[in-house]
Amino acid sequence: MTVESTAARTPRRSSTSGGKRASAKKAAPKKSTEPELVQLLTPEGKRVKNAEYDEYVAGITADDLRGLYRDMVLTRRFDAEATSLQRQGELGLWASLLGQEAAQIGSGRATRDDDYVFPTYREHGVAWCRGVDPTNLLGMFRGVNNGGWDPNTNNFHLYTIVIGSQTLHATGYAMGVAKDGADSAVIAYFGDGASSQGDVAEAFTFSAVYNAPVVFFCQNNQWAISEPTEKQTRVPLYQRAQGYGFPGVRVDGNDVLAVLAVTKWALERARTGEGPALIEAFTYRMGAHTTSDDPSKYRNDDERVAWEAKDPILRLKAYLESEGHADEGFFAELEAESEALGKRVREVVRAMPDPDLMAIFENAYADGHALVDEERAQFAAYQASFADEGGK
Repeated sequence: MTVESTAARTPRRSSTSGGKRASAKKAAPKKSTEPELVQLLTPEGKRVKNAEYDEYVAGITADDLRGLYRDMVLTRRFDAEATSLQRQGELGLWASLLGQEAAQIGSGRATRDDDYVFPTYREHGVAWCRGVDPTNLLGMFRGVNNGGWDPNTNNFHLYTIVIGSQTLHATGYAMGVAKDGADSAVIAYFGDGASSQGDVAEAFTFSAVYNAPVVFFCQNNQWAISEPTEKQTRVPLYQRAQGYGFPGVRVDGNDVLAVLAVTKWALERARTGEGPALIEAFTYRMGAHTTSDDPSKYRNDDERVAWEAKDPILRLKAYLESEGHADEGFFAELEAESEALGKRVREVVRAMPDPDLMAIFENAYADGHALVDEERAQFAAYQASFADEGGK
């Protein structure tokens, strides 16, 4: 089912014969618990038709489908390995993408090489699609570099920790692309929590006014750390686009085919001068916000179990098997490749140097600063105390 950027409809007030407002006790129509969204694969792996978006995946082959499945499986394995490494003290922090593989792989595979991508800090699947070595993502989380890759090599910007600020960077870049007369597009990723940031609102305004070729891709995993979406907005997030004058679409974020189709549509219209679009990928964060978070404190386990039944990887696997596009040999080879990837990630991370603890005081100011000098001396003395204790 396709949903366009329409306004929330408020039912008309009915009145009594005397002109008074109808009784407040009158029951309101029940709302569906399932949101309307673009879907091409059901949670059971059944293909459904969509008159508007089928054309964007009409040429997809069995090899392509197996490729999408491989992308999601290997991305999930990399993510699980990174989470494990953080638990073992090898990384300072990790932001897992568990459950959001279809949203990232589907949208990432919709981009062209000359498109430019602005991620946040959870787009490990998009980085995979852009050809960034996954081990390069880990240096920042270990504290040994500020990114780990050259953004211009893969047209994939460094991870952005400041929530929502990359949407402005993307909009400015897209405005430049338009002025240069290029036919490429820009895509900016952010989450449902970031959609409440002022930077995102400003990016929407500028992109609309200047008709910038940018696609705003919101991964609505329904939890901004511990805040549910209903604490952020009274309308579905995709409907916000209408107030800025560009289209918004909600897509099943656990359906890799639907995400691929909708993102292709949005990028193509951007490249042809039709301006920005907002995609809300309705998905779910199966794990914690980061490894410093405990989701059991703010959400119930039944919710997670219900969403596990909509697992994006199992959904595509069911479709591959039902259509005869993959056999046991394919899955066995992929499992071996997954194990090899996990092993390589562990080896690379453990070979990384320990971060220089004193480096946090560098570049705080362009010139020296008395307070920073004092803090540096105090921290150095604190670190030295451990060495003293070990020598006794």
